[in-house]
Amino acid sequence: MIVEITDPNEKQAIARTVLEALNEWFEIKESREGYIRDCADQTFIAAKEDGKAVGFLCLKETGNATVELAVMGVLKDHHRNGYGRKLVERAKEAAVNMGYEFMQVKTVRMGMYEDYDRTNEFYISCGFKEFEVFPLYWDEANPCQIYVMSLKG
Repeated sequence: MIVEITDPNEKQAIARTVLEALNEWFEIKESREGYIRDCADQTFIAAKEDGKAVGFLCLKETGNATVELAVMGVLKDHHRNGYGRKLVERAKEAAVNMGYEFMQVKTVRMGMYEDYDRTNEFYISCGFKEFEVFPLYWDEANPCQIYVMSLKG
């Protein structure tokens, strides 16, 4: 089941549970805590199974016409079961309903790390297109790949 969560405390509890379980992607404590803190004020969509959250994503405005998929995570034992795709589809619906024309996401450029290559492939399979790479946005070891998708028709 895919649901929008509005309670800030529930958002942060779900984000903490999921992100702390995904240490390969969210190993830097300061960054992880920032995502958890920030999600309280963002559009928050969760995937639940048997009443328990197994994944989530957050959306934040980055421009008048653009929303960013700011953070996303699905528990590893639920990967490849369609939860991520369902979360992105619901996020697209929410973004359109809020009046946005584009959605973007940032990740580490393809070819750097196997875990992130799977992440890149996932976003591409959801309809995101390569937009731009910022080699030093985070640091040299983690060049930032920006993907974008049109939310129109």
